[in-house]
Amino acid sequence: MVRLPRTVHAEGDHGLIAMLVGFDRQLGVAAYVGDGHNRRPAVHRGDVGRLFRLALEKAPAGSVLHAVAEEGVPMRQVAEIIAARTGLPATPVDPAQLGPFGDLLGGDQPASSAATRELLGWEPSGPTLIEDLEAGYYTS
Repeated sequence: MVRLPRTVHAEGDHGLIAMLVGFDRQLGVAAYVGDGHNRRPAVHRGDVGRLFRLALEKAPAGSVLHAVAEEGVPMRQVAEIIAARTGLPATPVDPAQLGPFGDLLGGDQPASSAATRELLGWEPSGPTLIEDLEAGYYTS
């Protein structure tokens, strides 16, 4: 089994970060919860593909693998980049204002892939979430 973080990113992605940018535009702010130091794990789509190949080739039956390249990207940093790319102000908000995104973005959920890397020799090499955000993949 390969466990994916909610943030699997790459150019052309229409997942969580793209939805967040759309939601931010509706709110009129690049939102983050609390002080924004809560973190989300992330992985580039290309790294996930390599991990699935390694899992099929090398993983013992019954393995539980974690596809995590970045253990925790601070959500305030994500909001600040969204703000810079869209012209929206980066603003802390009450999680209740975010509806279902409130709990999702408000929690601190770092994750590790250390055991997966050791077992399979997997080393993520794709761009980071911040690099993809700065490239404008979600805000253009």
